[in-house]
Amino acid sequence: MTAYIVRRFFYAIPILIGVNLLTFILFFVISSPDDVARSQLGDRRVSTEAIESWKADHGYDKPLLYNPSAGGWGKFGDTIFFQKSLRLFVFDFGQSDSGRDIGYDIRQRMWPSLAIAVPTLLLGVLLNITFALVIAFFRATYIDFWSVVLCVVLLSISSLFYIIGGQFLLSKLLHLVPISGYDTGINAIKFLLLPVIIGVIAGVGSGTRWYRTIFLEETEKDYVRTARAKGLQESRVLFVHVLRNALIPILTGLVVILPQLFLGSLITESFFAIPGLGSYTIEGIQSQDFAIVRAMVFLGSLMYIGGLLLTDISYTLVDPRVSLK
Repeated sequence: MTAYIVRRFFYAIPILIGVNLLTFILFFVISSPDDVARSQLGDRRVSTEAIESWKADHGYDKPLLYNPSAGGWGKFGDTIFFQKSLRLFVFDFGQSDSGRDIGYDIRQRMWPSLAIAVPTLLLGVLLNITFALVIAFFRATYIDFWSVVLCVVLLSISSLFYIIGGQFLLSKLLHLVPISGYDTGINAIKFLLLPVIIGVIAGVGSGTRWYRTIFLEETEKDYVRTARAKGLQESRVLFVHVLRNALIPILTGLVVILPQLFLGSLITESFFAIPGLGSYTIEGIQSQDFAIVRAMVFLGSLMYIGGLLLTDISYTLVDPRVSLK
């Protein structure tokens, strides 16, 4: 197990470097260092001297990927990519292009993101699995058929519809919750209720249909037929045997959601004015702040790789047949 974890850790390093390189190339294909300087200085007619001064102060006065004037390793080391990306691996996020401490911003903004993502994930998984098991219990009936139709309808609707519809119905008409905003402490609950409810409802269609497929596949296996032959009730077969043996594909599907727990939802936080990491990423993109974008992409990649590792390890807990060597 230890050797496997260490090996996966070293595999992650070139992946993270590649992700950072791709992000770097895509960003500077759109904006050159001069464009970034003009954006941060706030004046398209700013003087060349001011641009060069800003670039020198923020480390953008070097070549992007290759420095032919440097010697030896400096040809690659004395570049914007190397200088800006290497410190991310020790979680030194440095300063944003606007002068803010990115590490401080992340520590402050991660809590609103978690406050939305954690209850949305837990409630969503609980409801989706429960609905899917009920549908699987009534498989090949009208309940199964119309449930699938409803799931297809729900997953075909854009999440923006749920957000706008929820704001209009629950906030504007019924005045049950604030339409947007955020507060700290216990007062944050009233601002989080609507985003969490919408997040759960928006994922019911796709989640229930996904879990239903998993459970129906399990019900056709030999161990299920054996359990039925022993006289076990169908409800016990589904909620005990099928659910336990379906944990591996369920855990695999949850890996995709793990980065969202930390990084937040870009759309939800923007529409509800939640000061989380999702809106922080949007602000960085809009202001062409490469330091913020680079840091958030790095964290997202790290969370996804960490989720894959945790999933592999959890396989050994839910299925003794799986071995990590």
